[in-house]
Amino acid sequence: MSEAPPQPPGIRIFVDADACPVKEEIFRVATRCGLKVILVSNSPLRIPRSPLFESVVVARGQFDGADDWIVAQIGDTDIAVTADIPLAARCLEKGARALDAKGRVYSPDSIGDVLASRELMAHLRAMGELGGGPPPFTARDRSSFLQRLDDLIQALRRARR
Repeated sequence: MSEAPPQPPGIRIFVDADACPVKEEIFRVATRCGLKVILVSNSPLRIPRSPLFESVVVARGQFDGADDWIVAQIGDTDIAVTADIPLAARCLEKGARALDAKGRVYSPDSIGDVLASRELMAHLRAMGELGGGPPPFTARDRSSFLQRLDDLIQALRRARR
């Protein structure tokens, strides 16, 4: 697979990487598009050798260390990939785009409802009203993620013209 030349400074993909199930997909898209990917985690990750890919390990035990690092670095031409809704909200406040591994795109208009729903579900779980975890990750989720990531990249490129 040949690498596309890097784009002018601007579009980067920040990945909240510890439990991200779509890292390989991100590597493929970033290689095709010539975009920088920064994976942020609490422990070392194996990543393909490429000048486009960087792994940042934050201190273990540092609560929200990866989140804080991403928020400090991310800008308005960047994309955050995260399942962490509060992190997505913080990235949106900095003007970045954000989506989760299932392809849900967070926006300034929708993040308030998503945060409220998250709080309600946490409350219901704490009261024993809900059990179990999220539904399993599917091929359809992977496909949706790839489509939404491509949509965000294209929108950012159009906005930069």
